[in-house]
Amino acid sequence: MRTKMSIPELHAFLAEVFPQMAGRFEIVGLEPFRARVRMTAGETDLRPGGTVSGPAMFGLADVAFYIVTLAMIGPEPLTVTTNCSIDFLRKPAPGALVAEARLLKLGRSLSVGDVLIFSEGVAEPVARAGLTYAIPPGRGTAV
Repeated sequence: MRTKMSIPELHAFLAEVFPQMAGRFEIVGLEPFRARVRMTAGETDLRPGGTVSGPAMFGLADVAFYIVTLAMIGPEPLTVTTNCSIDFLRKPAPGALVAEARLLKLGRSLSVGDVLIFSEGVAEPVARAGLTYAIPPGRGTAV
């Protein structure tokens, strides 16, 4: 099975639908049912003690899973998060984080999978999230 959207198509779609996120996330890898997304944590993403905040890591997990879902179903802006559970495993270093998202099940109305988040260059994950997305009926019809 192949992806329905390429990295350039996904970047263009995100820029169109979510212009407020411009430059925040970079898709660095894409294959069927898997995506790697990079985010540089800036000053506004940090908590006291120099760690990346939970909301920033949640945002990365959510966007990475949105990207892998869209890659497989096509441009569907109304695909939305219906559930997310996140475990914070280690203190991430300030700087770049990389999310590895994978789809475990892709159905007609739901997309289910997980995301591991790493501090760039570190082997152990800093967070793990399980996500479910709702896919609207009539998918494949772009805005």
